[in-house]
This record gives sequence, structure tokens and C-alpha cells, in this order.
Amino acid sequence: MTVPEFDLATLHEAIAHALAEEPCVITAQRSHSWRETTDRTRRFAAVLRASGLGGRKPVDNAWETGQDHLGIYLHNGAEYLEGLLGAHKASVAPFNVNYRYTSAELAYLLRDAQAKAVLFGGHFAETLAAALGELEQSPLLIQVDDGSGAPLLDGALDYETALAAADPAQGVPSSGPEDRHLLYTGGTTGMPKGVIWRAGDLVAGPLGVRKAASVDEVVERALRIRGRVLPAPPLMHGAGTGPALGGWMSGATIVFPSSPERFDAAALLDTCVQQEVTSTVIVGDAFGAPLVAELEARPRALPALKLILNSGAALRDSLKDRLRELVPGVRISDMLGSSETGLHAKRGSGSSTFAARGNTVLIDETRTRIIEPGSDEVGWLAQGGAIPVGYLGDPDKTSATFVTVDGRRFSIPGDRARLTEAGEFEFLGREATTINTGGEKVFAEEVEHVVRALHGVADAVVVGRPSERWGQEVVALYQPVDDTVTTEQLRDGCRDVLAGYKIPKVFLRVDRVRRHANGKTDYAWAKAAAVSALQERA
Repeated sequence: MTVPEFDLATLHEAIAHALAEEPCVITAQRSHSWRETTDRTRRFAAVLRASGLGGRKPVDNAWETGQDHLGIYLHNGAEYLEGLLGAHKASVAPFNVNYRYTSAELAYLLRDAQAKAVLFGGHFAETLAAALGELEQSPLLIQVDDGSGAPLLDGALDYETALAAADPAQGVPSSGPEDRHLLYTGGTTGMPKGVIWRAGDLVAGPLGVRKAASVDEVVERALRIRGRVLPAPPLMHGAGTGPALGGWMSGATIVFPSSPERFDAAALLDTCVQQEVTSTVIVGDAFGAPLVAELEARPRALPALKLILNSGAALRDSLKDRLRELVPGVRISDMLGSSETGLHAKRGSGSSTFAARGNTVLIDETRTRIIEPGSDEVGWLAQGGAIPVGYLGDPDKTSATFVTVDGRRFSIPGDRARLTEAGEFEFLGREATTINTGGEKVFAEEVEHVVRALHGVADAVVVGRPSERWGQEVVALYQPVDDTVTTEQLRDGCRDVLAGYKIPKVFLRVDRVRRHANGKTDYAWAKAAAVSALQERA
């Protein structure tokens, strides 16, 4: 039996009909019901259509969408989700814009994405104006009043004014499973790439609507699950958008804390208390450590909080244990995922390995054979089933990442792993961060996990730098808890669990390990700092 496919806009409207007056989005400023969100997103779709945007043309290649593209250049908030959902209702493909980009980086992104429209916050108007000066043609501009006090950019529509003037009847969804959704990822290295998802695969994969027989069945499931979800990462990253949209597909209210422009542990926890949040999403130690520190300084009762989902970076076991002590009854789930796969493996409590979700396999070095459990072979972690179709405008990267093995199509985003006899995955790290030292491969994330767990270390990142003797040498940049930890203690701690060639040759003390807004390691900074220290030593 063929399982029917669905799209985000159709399902959201069906769930909204059942939950009409229940809260759909809650921010520090206001709450919108599901009915109000339906009205506002239809109005936004009408604004796009009135400007000649929308609809989908057939395409011949996996690296094309056949649709107009809308960039969303906002901090977390209701308008972000409204813009994304409204775009889908108009059959416009939305894409995320990293709000930390310089004007030059932003201009590159808008060109690469072939942006026909940009929904942006006033806070970013100046950077956007500079980027627009480098484009041959300016997209439709829609500006959100984000409290920054920025004047309306020349030629831009005011978001609320445009919505008020629009006819929601002109924004009734025309979307379907074949519509596209763009998720831009910078990856570990290189320029950002737009990952193209079919709406049907997005819903069935990352958004968690699997094997439903009808829209009514999806609605019934949503009415059972409900809850309140607080995505802590920026929505400009998949680690934030995925759980928010997946929450909507489960009938959940999406809740945002009072400081959407940055991660604020106190604001997040206060919001969890006030809004009775049932689950939140964090990214590794960069989010987990401040939460623990805040709860230790100002304990809070969080009886409603049942799940903390961690994705995108490692969360130390000691932090997980402490969070469980500070929030009795909470469950912490470690997930592996990427823009090219969605969440595809889950780590069990106290385990060092990940269990596959659905169609996750390990593929050999040549990308032609599926590795069987129990082999010592290092391979590529791959995801089948509901996966993207390709990279926007990039046939070479599309063919390299999305491969067919034994008649099945897989996505290989670049993660390396081994497969245990029990069929679980020992995650080693990204190929792009692999260090080749003395002919041996060292996976930076494997060493980072060990160094971060050492006594006296608050945070750490591991990189390779040039070495006359080894080709590359392993360097650990660490942020100490205090002045008591020594390099010899760190080296001894590594020696207990790592092979000799994996132990960092150098430990560099830093005031702070830099991370991106989504909590992931800033490897470009770390490599530059490691090389700079080598040059200073010379």
C-alpha cells in the first residue's frame, strides 16, 4: 500500500482548524492562536502572490526548485515562523539567512539563493542595504518592526501594514508534497549551500509525520500529543527550525523566551516556568553548561519540563547527569543529524553509541557497499528514506552527497562512524575535521569528547595544524575551570582513554572557546589560533 504524502501548509491548516482558539505561538510580547496564525500566514501568502511570486514549475534536475525563493532574515519569533509557513502557502520556497553574516557574505547568499524576496528585521536593515548594493536586481523587501527603531528601508513594505491590507482569501494554500523548502548550511568548511527538501520528505523525515494514512490521522495524533516546545537555537539553523515545525505537526504550542537575539539561560528557564514548557532543544555544552550554572545559582521547579533534546554538538555526560538532578523527571535525548538528513540517530542514556532511526546505515569508503554490523571498518554514516533531493545550483555536490547503493538512495553528509556488532553506531566525527597525523586518521570530535570530560576543563576544541614531523599535529584548545589544571594532567587524562597518536601534541589554554550562535564549534577560529600560536613559538 502506498503511504500518502503531505505538505506543511496543508497539515498546519488542518491542525489549526481543530485547535482554533488554542495558543499556536507565544512570545514575550504576545500570543497568537492557531486561528490567528492561519489568518496571518494566509495574508502573508497573499502579499507574496500580489507581488507576482509563487507557484511551481516542473524541473529536470535535482539541483533546481522551479519556485521563487524567500529569504528569512530574523531573530527567533512569531514572524519567523509566520514567514516560513506563509511562503509555503504561496508555493514560495523559504530559505534561512544567517544573521551573523557580513554584507559581503549576505550578498553571496542572496545571489546563490536567487532570492526574489527577503523578510527581515529592522535590526539588519543596514547590513541588508549594503548587500543589496552588490546585487544586479533587488528582491521584494518586507521589513518587520523588531523593536530596533530602524526606519523602513527604501522600497520595503512594512510587515504589519502589508498583512493588514492583504486579503486572506488570496492566501489559501496552493502547496503540495512536491513543493520545495531550502535549508542553507555552511557546513564545517566552504561557502554556504542550499539543501533542497521536497515538502513531502520534509514532513515525513525531519518533522516526524510518518506512515499516516490521512490528514485526519495526523490531526488525531496532534490532538493526543500537544505540549509546549521551546526551541533555544536560532531558527536560522535547522537545529531550531526542525523542532519548531515538528512541534507544530504534533499540535504543540511554540514558545520563545524574552531574549531571542541570544541564548540566555535565565530567560529560557524563566519562560519554561511561566509557560509550562514541556520540551526544549539545546546544542551541546554551549547551552547545557549555562543552564546548569543558572539552575545551581537560582533553582527553579520545572515539573512540566519532560524532555531536553540535544542536537548539533556534544553534551558532556557530567552536564546531563547534573541536569537530571536539577530537573527531576526530565529525559535527555542526544540526537545526531544534519541539514542533509534531519535527525537520524539517537544515543541512549549512559551509552557511547547511537541507535539508528529508520533508514540509517553505514556505507563503505567507496560509497558503493553497505557495511554489516560487527565490522571494524570506518565508513560513512548515511540516511535513506525521506531525504533531500540535492543542493541548489550544484550538480557536482549533489551527485557526491546523494548516492544510490543496492538500488536505494542515501544522503551522505560527511560523518564518519563504525558499526558495532549490536547494530549501533560509534560516531567519530566529520570528515572535514579529520586530522591526518603521521599516517593515522584522528577524528577531532572523538578527542574533543575526551578532553571536555577531563577534570578542570570547561570547554575544548581540537584541530590539526601543520607539523614538519607529523604532517599535521593534534592541538587541543581548552578553556579551564580555574588555574589549577596542568598540561601534564590533561595529557595523563587523555592517555587513559585514547591511543597515543590521538593524544594532543599541544594543549593551548584560551580564555573562551568560541562557538557559533547555534552552539557549534567555530573551527575556523580554532585553526587560526592554533597556527598563530605555532608562528609565535617559531
